[in-house]
Amino acid sequence: MKALVVYDSEWGNTEMIARAVGGAVGREPDVHVVPVRQAALDRLSDPGLDLLVVGSPTQGFRATKPVAELLKRLRRGALRGVKVAAFDTRLRADDIDSRALRLLVRKGGFAAPRIARQLEKAGGALVAPPEGFFVADKEGPLLEGELERAAAWAAGVVTRAGTTA
Repeated sequence: MKALVVYDSEWGNTEMIARAVGGAVGREPDVHVVPVRQAALDRLSDPGLDLLVVGSPTQGFRATKPVAELLKRLRRGALRGVKVAAFDTRLRADDIDSRALRLLVRKGGFAAPRIARQLEKAGGALVAPPEGFFVADKEGPLLEGELERAAAWAAGVVTRAGTTA
C-alpha cells in the first residue's frame, strides 16, 4: 500500500503522532511521513497513492494555517480513488480549568473533523472517523499511551482501507 502521512507540528507532539501513524502503516519506500511544507499538491493527488493521512494541532478549533491552505488548494476530485483519514492533537476538554473555556472548546470542536471534511470534498474516501490525540498542555507533552493509541488507530485505518471500495 502506497501511503502518505502529512502533518504540521509546532511543538513536536503532532510530528510524533504522525511518525507513529506512519510506522504502523508501513515503511519506506511505500510510506512517507512529511511535514506539510514538503507536501506538494501533485504528491497528494499522485495516481499511485492508496492512502493519505493528514494531521494537525488544533488551534482555534481548526487545523494550522499551513494545513488549511494546503487542503484549500486541493481541487474537487483530486483525491478520487484515495482512501483518507485525519487526526489532530488537542487538549482534553475535561482537563481545561475554566468552565467557560471548556464549554467553548466543546462547542467549537477540533481540527480533525474539519480536515476529514475537506479531504472528502476533494474526493477522498474517509476510511475511519477523525481521531484526536491528547496533550497535557499547549506545548505538550503527549499524554501517556497516546503514541500506542495512534499506532493502533493507524492499524485500523490500514485494515479499513484494504477492505473499502
